Amino acid sequence: MAESSPTSTKARKAKRQSIDSCPPLMSSSSGPLTEELQCSLCLNMFTDPVTTPCGHNFCKTCLNKCWDNSQTCNCPYCKETFKIRPDLKINTTLRELVDHHKNKSPEKKPEVLKKPEVLCDVCEERKQKALKSCLVCQSSYCETHLEPHLKVADLKKHKLINPVRNLEDYICQKHERPLEQFCRDDQTCVCPICTLTDHKNHSTVPVEEESEKKKTELMKTQKDVQQMIQDRIKKIQDVKHSAEVRKRNTEKEKAARVELFTDLIRSIERCQTEVLEMMEEQQKAAEKQEEELIEELEQEITELKMRNTELEQLSHTEDHLHLLQIYSSLCSSRNTRNWSEISVKTDESLKTLRRALTQLQDTLLEKLTLNVSTDLKRMQQYEVDVTLDPDTANPNLILSDDGKQVRCGDIEQKLPDNPERFDTGVCVLGKKGFSSGRFYFEVQVKGKTDWDLGVARESINRKGLITLTSSIGFWTVALRNGNKYWAFADCPVSLRLRVKPQRVGVFVDYEEGLVSFYDVESSSHIYSFTGQSFTDKLYPFFNPCNNNGGKNSTPLIITPVNYNK
Repeated sequence: MAESSPTSTKARKAKRQSIDSCPPLMSSSSGPLTEELQCSLCLNMFTDPVTTPCGHNFCKTCLNKCWDNSQTCNCPYCKETFKIRPDLKINTTLRELVDHHKNKSPEKKPEVLKKPEVLCDVCEERKQKALKSCLVCQSSYCETHLEPHLKVADLKKHKLINPVRNLEDYICQKHERPLEQFCRDDQTCVCPICTLTDHKNHSTVPVEEESEKKKTELMKTQKDVQQMIQDRIKKIQDVKHSAEVRKRNTEKEKAARVELFTDLIRSIERCQTEVLEMMEEQQKAAEKQEEELIEELEQEITELKMRNTELEQLSHTEDHLHLLQIYSSLCSSRNTRNWSEISVKTDESLKTLRRALTQLQDTLLEKLTLNVSTDLKRMQQYEVDVTLDPDTANPNLILSDDGKQVRCGDIEQKLPDNPERFDTGVCVLGKKGFSSGRFYFEVQVKGKTDWDLGVARESINRKGLITLTSSIGFWTVALRNGNKYWAFADCPVSLRLRVKPQRVGVFVDYEEGLVSFYDVESSSHIYSFTGQSFTDKLYPFFNPCNNNGGKNSTPLIITPVNYNK
């Protein structure tokens, strides 16, 4: 052989110890951008920023793409709808600010670091750049010293690959033969001798074939990662929108209470100040939670983008063995949070206020009763005709012929198990749903020891056990054991009522995200869900509860409004 003998594996490993290890594929990502110069759709610095009529800024391309994919034109941030698609003009002032920021602090982007140059192992003086590496000789050769491998018959049979520095990783340490096969049983690369010995009865394929298969799987993983990025961008938009709704409703509630307090005697002015301070604390706590959520989402998006870039680079690599060796670590499940289960509560800041006002009930009774009575009469003007839908009724429920009464029987009826029917919870919905505007109805609960009333969204799960919470689409109040009243928010709220309601009024303002309950007889407020975000149709919801051996057999009765009261 015309070449010098190949370096032994042991000697080569010692040689490699003097060479610095390769840095990772991705450089560290840039720090967070200034939020004022960041598009809320793509989360990058503005490119050709435009301003909507409602005053919010987006990249021109991002906003046009958003509107092209929608039947309506509305602001992606505040959801304001525009009847005519606005003619977008570049916000030159904002663009100049963005350019100035970029010039002052250019955004760092992840870069692929080049692999160090592989040198010829045969060159003695000035080493030339290697053109190929031989897995049989375990050496790398420049163009000149590679020539024998291209001409000599025995050498032409050797396995040549693109030059690599860590040749020992491509050689079987047991048999000192090239790792040309992949064992699917043990998920490892093996040499031809391994396939005849330790892996004799295993399923083995050429590394090139397995690498191509893994590339296909990598593409699917990459698509999943890209979808996760989009999901988190959408979640950030939802968090920001919910925060704006919550803040707007908080301000409206504060204004209403300030107006009420100014009409009260001076002895309660101190309480007014304390209540507003508590609301501000709740507001700050909510804003801090939202900022932490957004920060966590942005961090996860950055990590996912980095992972996406790594997958993209790896899907085009020709280094099949390297791909197989790091495939498991790249495609393994990462610790990502399930953001679909995370929601932003928009009414928490008002609960403290309602509790404080309840403590003042004895002092303010006369004033509040007059105020609630006026509100109730105004809401009764939105009365709707509610009848029960037998197709949704649990088989144990007995409905009156006119659809106005429901009670729980002792015998389960044989009814079709259609998708709309509650099969476990003794519940029933009204026939008509509402997706806009305001509506009001009254239900007689006199003589009952247990009941649930309210509204539910159309998409609720009606099969199996049901948990009545606002986060999954139920806005209800309830009576338990004849004397315990509850509002089923995300966390159940115990209600302190002066008198036991005989008739309950339910009022809904769809656009305002409001569901309120009233004791009709005493003209008193029971509870309100505020700052909700409705997207589905809302249906009147009734649960007469089990009859409890006849103790709770009285029906729930939908009654007309008595305007003369």
